[in-house]
Amino acid sequence: MKATCWMGPNRMQVREVPDPKILNQRDCIVKITSTAICGSDLHLYNGFLPMMEPGDILGHEFMGEVVEVGNRVSNLKIGDRVVVPFPIACGNCGACEAGATSLCENSNPNAYVAEKMLGHSPSGIFGYSHLTGGFAGGQAEYARVPFADVGPLKVPEELTDEQVLFLSDILPTGYMGAEMCGIQPGDTIAVWGCGPVGLFAIASAYMLGAEKVIAIDRFDYRLKRAREQAGAITINYTEVDNIPDVLKDLTAGRGPDHCIDAVGVEGHTHGLQYVHDRAKQALRMQTDRPIALREAIMSCRNGGTVSVIGVYTGLIDKFPMNAVMNRSLTIKTGQCHVHRYMQPLLERIQRGDIDPTFVISHRLPLDQAAHGYKIFNEKLDGCEKVVLKAS
Repeated sequence: MKATCWMGPNRMQVREVPDPKILNQRDCIVKITSTAICGSDLHLYNGFLPMMEPGDILGHEFMGEVVEVGNRVSNLKIGDRVVVPFPIACGNCGACEAGATSLCENSNPNAYVAEKMLGHSPSGIFGYSHLTGGFAGGQAEYARVPFADVGPLKVPEELTDEQVLFLSDILPTGYMGAEMCGIQPGDTIAVWGCGPVGLFAIASAYMLGAEKVIAIDRFDYRLKRAREQAGAITINYTEVDNIPDVLKDLTAGRGPDHCIDAVGVEGHTHGLQYVHDRAKQALRMQTDRPIALREAIMSCRNGGTVSVIGVYTGLIDKFPMNAVMNRSLTIKTGQCHVHRYMQPLLERIQRGDIDPTFVISHRLPLDQAAHGYKIFNEKLDGCEKVVLKAS
């Protein structure tokens, strides 16, 4: 089969690889019809995550048709159309029973490595380094899905792939980012990053009752989409001196009630702070550029919540813990517990509360995946979200 393979930083190839096989009787095999390139995949593309090996198959946003099932999978049958959540969850451990499926205690075969780096291990994740299990991803023609009796969600035939594909990750992630804020009617939310997850965080904040959402980015085409299709007030941070001051001006001096960091490890800004972060990163003195996180903390009103859904990969510098503690801020974060949100968000799509297709800018065949990575990473041709058609 064809699959998108990581061959080193900034090197992607679509190659012929062996077809997946059932390895456990709780597995299924999915013939992939649609998959997507996630902003998190760019962290792998750019070499920010450890434990990648040449030939690793990427992709954790995918859906398709079930073509084979293990004999312990009773909820699926051949021919079912499913969307697959990116965390791999057993459904039986304490974390899964609590609905925290991205913390599954049984799905990461390399948990001992993750424990050394993180203290405890998260779940296995499709196509996201050997730190999270080394599972082959879904930017391919076929994928093996472990714990298929728990993960895949059957989707109605009347909905297109593009309407439901993002239930695999970015729609639940954006929604969870907004939900963690505990939004009350009349609240103002600030969102850093107008990529696909940031756009879904904006839309979700409005669905949950926010009165106003302010979005921060530097690319005009992303800000336009946030403004015209998600309803946000927008700020191009390259055109202002100080984001916290601008946010105070927009909120009568209080600051946003809650702030969402949808940027993560590869944050940008202008001025000396960015030069400092890039220099420390180049010297291996820190791994991440937490620019959005710092600004979110310094901008949030007293007693507010900072919700972190942007991916971080390691260590950060100059974390303003004094502001967090002295101003009674709450920080909430986590890889999304996708299983928890798939059915409720599917119902919202069916009701017309949200049409997730508004984030899509490019549709490409699978064999053009390397081009898709390039334009997404380099922000070329107004690239917001790339959907790959595998069949």
